This record gives sequence, C-alpha cells and structure tokens, in this order.
Amino acid sequence: MSERGTVVIADTGPPHYLVLIGAVDLLPVLFGTVVVPDAVLAELGRPRTPAPVRTWAAAHASWLLPRPTAPIASLPHPDLGDGERAAMALARDARAAGTPVLLLIDDRAAVQAARAEGFQVTGTIGVLLRAARENLIDLAAAFAALRATNFHCPPALLDALLTEHLRHGSVP
Repeated sequence: MSERGTVVIADTGPPHYLVLIGAVDLLPVLFGTVVVPDAVLAELGRPRTPAPVRTWAAAHASWLLPRPTAPIASLPHPDLGDGERAAMALARDARAAGTPVLLLIDDRAAVQAARAEGFQVTGTIGVLLRAARENLIDLAAAFAALRATNFHCPPALLDALLTEHLRHGSVP
C-alpha cells in the first residue's frame, strides 16, 4: 500500500516495460509497495517473456507483493488478458474493503474497462511522467529507451508529452 493509503495493483505491462528500460525501481519510490496478482507474476515469468523480465520476476523485490485471485475463468471481462482480469478482481476486492485503488495497466481495452468500473488508472507512460515530475528520471532518455522496446504507443504521443514536459516541467 502506498503512503497515501491507496493500494497500487499492477498488470503485466508496466513492470514488464519498466524492467526493460531499467526503471522498475521507480515503482517503490513512487508508490511504496505494489500488489500483483499471481497471474501477473506468472505472465512475467513466461518463457516467451524477455529474459531480463523473467529474471526480475523470479527474484522479485520485497516491495512487489504477489496475491492470489479467483480462478481466471470465473472473472468478468473475458475479452481481456488473464493478468488484466486478475488485477481488476484484486482492485474490486480492495475497493469492497474500503481501500482506494490505483491500477497500473497499459492495454487500452483494459484501461477503458477499469475506468468504466470507476478505478483510477495509469500505465507505463504515466509512471514515467510522475517520475519526471519528481525529478527522478530524464524523461527524454526514458522515452528513448521505451521506444527501443516493443511498447505500443503512437510516437507522436511520446513526442507531445515530452515537449509539454520540457516546456512546463510537468504534464497533466
């Protein structure tokens, strides 16, 4: 749980890409602990996942808290991936217990589904923007590293966010 009492729950995408660009250690700095469903940890460790991500997932840091979820088949949103569905299930459980939730998700359909359920959501880019606002990273270098991965995002979006950040020192 973060300092502000919000539980931060991650899907596969943000930790995956943050590991690939050498920025995964931003997560505990920004959020304290991060909860991941067991399904997400399993996705991060799949054989087809890049080796650095698999290695990181196998020896995950103490700030990453794996949690069991309901069987994937019983979860709503069958059109989403297992990790996304499991993350949303944990978010529902946390909200039912009265805890504010922030979901870390990149997939556009999953973001829309989470927002439709009233959850606050951010993704890899949002994490990098928060870190840049707190002067924890060089945003241009982080975006350049992200572009070198298979992260799916319109290049014009990264360009616009970087320009806005450089112009004003922050991005909404």
